[in-house]
Amino acid sequence: MGKLKIIECPRDAMQGIKNFIPTEKKVQYIQSLLRCGFDTIDFGSFVSPKAIPQMADTAEVLSKLDLSRTQSKLLAIVANTRGAQDASQHPEIDYLGYPFSISENFQMRNTHKTIAESVETLQEILNIADASGKEVVAYLSMGFGNPYGDPWDVEIVGEWTEKLSGMGVKILSLSDTIGSSTPDIITYLYSNLIPKYPKIEFGAHLHTTPAKWFEKVDAAYKSGCKRFDGAIQGFGGCPMAKDELTGNMPTEKLLSYFTSKKDDTNVKMMSFESSHNEATKIFSTYH
Repeated sequence: MGKLKIIECPRDAMQGIKNFIPTEKKVQYIQSLLRCGFDTIDFGSFVSPKAIPQMADTAEVLSKLDLSRTQSKLLAIVANTRGAQDASQHPEIDYLGYPFSISENFQMRNTHKTIAESVETLQEILNIADASGKEVVAYLSMGFGNPYGDPWDVEIVGEWTEKLSGMGVKILSLSDTIGSSTPDIITYLYSNLIPKYPKIEFGAHLHTTPAKWFEKVDAAYKSGCKRFDGAIQGFGGCPMAKDELTGNMPTEKLLSYFTSKKDDTNVKMMSFESSHNEATKIFSTYH
């Protein structure tokens, strides 16, 4: 098992907020997160401003960040090849994140593409990333089920993992887009996929209700997952998913869990407390 990685996702926390958060406020918040020691910051996205208006200033935010004293890597979400080309122009970005849904309905809602078209897009993004010295993080969205009646079972997840692995995906984050995962499904997926695909780094992007966070993290961790996405205080979620969406996995819950397991998160708690306070200010003001 590799080292534990916590990925903080301010982009996921902010993207669904209707009131525009001023660029300077975003910079201030992300700058505070860069001091915490997270492995990666999912800081923004290069997508159509019409689709996600909140992220229209991602390039400007990036230009104002001081990266001279952080070890954290930067991840930007892209939804198509144009977004990947835009993001690849920025040497500061380490990862391009692509939401690949195994639910046809959700793929159409999220990126206006069929799954077949999305496979082609992902291959192009992998090529762009390769040419610009970046890595791709593929998110298997609706990885634990979907509300649309689209086919889903653990075999389908396995088949897509096989296909994406063959395409060259090295980081695959199973995404619980609507909070539908159960400990049994989480355990089954990770305990089967992780040993079968040793060259893939599997992540967990779990959405949850406040009562169920522990059982989800516990199941993934005990099944060998060492890469976890979170958002401070559980803010946000996917604006393209169903309206009754549950929140993101609260980062403070992840930190408390791994501290109890004596696994090193590398997060400096004083800096984290400062970011936690910043989050409260931003999200109470603009939500």
